[in-house]
Amino acid sequence: MITEKDIERINELYHKSKSQEGLTADEVLEQKALRTAYIKAIRANLRGQLDNIDIQEEDGSITNLGEKYNRKG
Repeated sequence: MITEKDIERINELYHKSKSQEGLTADEVLEQKALRTAYIKAIRANLRGQLDNIDIQEEDGSITNLGEKYNRKG
């Protein structure tokens, strides 16, 4: 789970990377790990939203996308 503090740190590292100072090797690794976690959280959130969408088929039946693709418990 990504916290507000993690997002602030991602932004700090981004701004530091664009400055003349640049990032240390450890900061580059930290930035990569934080970005990976952020993307994972965004994808999980989007998947959760998509899995809760119901579609009305042409025959009038309702299909839940999460159930259709076996992603909903």
